[in-house]
Amino acid sequence: MRTRVQKWGNSLALRIPKSFATEVGLCENLAVDLSVMKGRLIVQPHAEQPLSLADLLRAVTDENLPREWDTRPTVGKEIC
Repeated sequence: MRTRVQKWGNSLALRIPKSFATEVGLCENLAVDLSVMKGRLIVQPHAEQPLSLADLLRAVTDENLPREWDTRPTVGKEIC
């Protein structure tokens, strides 16, 4: 199938026919990885690795720590 690369703002865009998108599992707003291999453009779905609890906790800082949890009254047996 032949299609055209078109200008989209300061970038270039390539329309992917629905039948192709369905066949390879692409959908609107799906993150994809672009790469070039032997002069060919490769587009594939981005495979995100799920974050572990340790990864999530490492991202917590004093700046992004929610304060609401520490200022609410107790409602159960939180404090022994």
